Amino acid sequence: MTEIANQLEEHIRARYEIDPDDEDFSQNVHLFDYGFIDSIGATALIAHIEKTYNLQVTNQDLMLYPLNTINEIAAFISRKIAR
Repeated sequence: MTEIANQLEEHIRARYEIDPDDEDFSQNVHLFDYGFIDSIGATALIAHIEKTYNLQVTNQDLMLYPLNTINEIAAFISRKIAR
């Protein structure tokens, strides 16, 4: 899961232009509450996850699993891959 979290962090920092020195950004920060990603960005992030990890994120997944932090998203991806 750590490798997935690191890959996600790298993608999010690059895609959403997050400064490497941003002290508020971490793998445990709420990406939406802190304004790192908005609703349009969330859609793009889901598309990236589906393409990169060859899985489908369903509406049910979005309701059942917390997907607000990099670590939560990485845990979700790990569970989906393990199935």
